[in-house]
Amino acid sequence: MFRTAELGSRIPKSEYKQREPALRQELLEAQAALRESGEFPVIVVFAGVDGAGKGATVNLLNEWMDPRWLVTRAYTAPSEEERERPEFWRYWRDLPPYGRIGFFLSSWYSQPLLDHAYRKTEVAQFTGQLDRINAFESALTADGAPVLKFWMHLSRGAQKRRLNALEKDPLTRWRVTERDWNHWEMYDKFLEAAEHTIMRTSTGSAPWTVIEGEDPNYRSLTVGALLRDAVNKQLEAVCLEKEIKARLQVHDVEDPVIIGAPQAGEALPGSAAEAGSDIRSTMTVLDSLDMTKQLPKPDYQKQLKACQAKLNQLHRKAKEQKVSTILLFEGPDAAGKGGAIRRITAAFDARSFQVLPVAAPSDEERARHYLWRFWRHLSRAGRTTIFDRSWYGRVLVERVEELASEQEWQRAYAEINDFEAQLIDHGIVLAKYWIHITRDEQLARFKVREQTPYKRWKLTDEDWRNREKWPDYELAANDMVQHTSTRSAPWTLVEGNDKRYARIKIINDLCDKLKTALK
Repeated sequence: MFRTAELGSRIPKSEYKQREPALRQELLEAQAALRESGEFPVIVVFAGVDGAGKGATVNLLNEWMDPRWLVTRAYTAPSEEERERPEFWRYWRDLPPYGRIGFFLSSWYSQPLLDHAYRKTEVAQFTGQLDRINAFESALTADGAPVLKFWMHLSRGAQKRRLNALEKDPLTRWRVTERDWNHWEMYDKFLEAAEHTIMRTSTGSAPWTVIEGEDPNYRSLTVGALLRDAVNKQLEAVCLEKEIKARLQVHDVEDPVIIGAPQAGEALPGSAAEAGSDIRSTMTVLDSLDMTKQLPKPDYQKQLKACQAKLNQLHRKAKEQKVSTILLFEGPDAAGKGGAIRRITAAFDARSFQVLPVAAPSDEERARHYLWRFWRHLSRAGRTTIFDRSWYGRVLVERVEELASEQEWQRAYAEINDFEAQLIDHGIVLAKYWIHITRDEQLARFKVREQTPYKRWKLTDEDWRNREKWPDYELAANDMVQHTSTRSAPWTLVEGNDKRYARIKIINDLCDKLKTALK
């Protein structure tokens, strides 16, 4: 695999001086166009043999381009704060916003490769780690980000010459450590791990490029040209996509009437509208709920006190054992999510939890992958994070309101499952609640809000507008449960017509989940 990167490729100094100014100008122009577009970020990963010029290449690119619009990150062993969160938290946190380029050294490939080279992991575990990387990079490329991955290579002899040369120079001697020489001794083991890495993770959307690293002129011009081409190619693709969409919109407006085709206001033959029904014709998982379930007020008050006491004990035990908890609540407007959250937090230490109401994304959040704003809010070990609406907005409101394309919300199911699997693998207790109410019950609650001064602020025009799309939201919720209620992260569907019943069911379920997770 690496023989083509051991051919002794070189570029004479005279040729380098001739080509370098033009390439720098082209990179700056591509960077400016990327900033102006603001449609996607660019992710550049550097990995490879010690001494092959990874750091030198990144430094040079920062010199050639405008460093104010570059993000450069290099990773060492995780800090205590990072170890208290899932492994990929720090990588999601550091992703560049749309319009910028991110350079990543010692990135998500480093630790899996090192562990396998040192024989700390078997092939099966190593392969599983690489598959998780594939899922991460797939989420980025599906969002429009080009992911460039450069493996900077040196032959065993070239690496030894490089390390010796660095050691002889007093100004660079500090760069060579005992660890570098240990890795040189393990050259074959590292190459074996690298080969498996590249074979497993060189995908059509995020391929590896192996760069011969011995000659700095060759590696610099090669990497720079590939980066320039990748940015320009994606910019052209975005422009073409916009042009096609614009033409399709014009075509829709000017589309001639086709004889025999249904006209505006007509129902398609065999459609629900033709049958006189404005409700979906298929059953959903929500139809299986017994919405008549109730809990009398005296029983509720007694059970609530006992449940909250039990939850408080489990909450304190989770804090002692550094077990984090994430709760998320979804459901129709006025379903009682806020009331359920208040009954839960009443049993918690206020210093140990945060409640995050999720609304439309801010400008900062819109400039990144939709999962970024949820990754960034993951709390440290032993704490509780409660999401009032969550990452499921992509497959619910964004789907129904057509704020996300069908391709975007369809692929979100797999992205969400992978996200939640990482939370659970890290030992986080994840509890997902859909609080359901009937359409009639929602109307009754809306009317109460209208007539109650201190509740009137809760009712908005958007709530009434969303109500008109009730069947669409039910279908979206059904698909959400179908695709994301897994054995490790199941949905708990809560009959919410009676608020008292719903609150007790949720608190009891949360207690069961905490009890199972705690030692």
